[in-house]
Amino acid sequence: MESWRIWGVVWLALGLTLLYLLAPVLTPFMAAAVLAYVGDPLVDRLQAWRLPRTLAVVVVFLGLTSIAIILLLVLIPMLERQVVLMATKLPAYLDWLMHQGLPAITSSLGIEAPSLDMAQIKQALQEHWQSAGGLATQLLSSVTHSSVALIAALANLVLIPVVTFYLLRDWDDLVVRVRGLLPIRYEPKVSLIAKESDLVLGAFFRGQLLVMLVLAIVYSVGLSIVGLDLAVLIGLLAGLVSFVPYLGFIVGIAVASLAVIMQFQELTPLLYVAIVFGVGQLLEGMVLTPMLVGDRIGLHPVAVMFAVLAGGQLFGFLGVLLALPVAAVIAVILRHLHEWYKMQPAYDTSVSQDTK
Repeated sequence: MESWRIWGVVWLALGLTLLYLLAPVLTPFMAAAVLAYVGDPLVDRLQAWRLPRTLAVVVVFLGLTSIAIILLLVLIPMLERQVVLMATKLPAYLDWLMHQGLPAITSSLGIEAPSLDMAQIKQALQEHWQSAGGLATQLLSSVTHSSVALIAALANLVLIPVVTFYLLRDWDDLVVRVRGLLPIRYEPKVSLIAKESDLVLGAFFRGQLLVMLVLAIVYSVGLSIVGLDLAVLIGLLAGLVSFVPYLGFIVGIAVASLAVIMQFQELTPLLYVAIVFGVGQLLEGMVLTPMLVGDRIGLHPVAVMFAVLAGGQLFGFLGVLLALPVAAVIAVILRHLHEWYKMQPAYDTSVSQDTK
């Protein structure tokens, strides 16, 4: 038994090391696995309507692909127009910052303003954007600058939908095969933990994606009503990072406040920005999260922040992608370990000693 446990620890360590080394290669596969995991309940529901598994996968796959294409066709030109608009107005914003913004801040704080060559900064920005020709051109030039990067990007774009399709088609078979590899002695307990993890992850994924989408729309529409030029860009940013508690609110209101001061050059619109994000925060805390997510992940907000930062530090983008799912599974395992510990003699001894 001891040797079996030692080999288990060795294989676990080797697996984690291999995961760390292959993190850049595994990114498209993990993205496809997340998409397949989110889409599997839809395929199961279509199967319940007596559709063959492959046909149900094709329907779901085409639906998800169509939604992604429509979003890209709508969002990319909109974001490009906003970024180009920001680039054209940036010199004027810098003039205001140098001659009005910084003097007002330094005089109120009683500090000396830093010396900046604004003419050189504006010239560099203008040359950069004129040579780039917009967001799409800049992205294309950065990708095509290296043939290796271009091949890797194309391979990832092709791999994600292909792997997603095959994982969706064979998802149930893969689950059965993995379950068959479990030792008979531990299979009931592992299956119970896996079932609880699946309930937590499924509810969290689908609920949190809806929360992020609704918040992005609310922030974008609200900032557009305020009249902010970069409303969609800032709204999408705040919605995307809202999977970390309060981060979307903090980042969004900070960036929007800076943008509104630079654009309107007065403090009154800050009140409208605060109202927009206040409404979004109330909507998230009182309506969206209780209805769509609830307390399904079972983690404290500080633990969520730590998980995201630790995942990004260890595994980059793949770590950020996997941080919350892994943390949710670890939370389920820790709850079962805590229940097991409370049944041990050591726990009874410690309780009896504390009561004396």
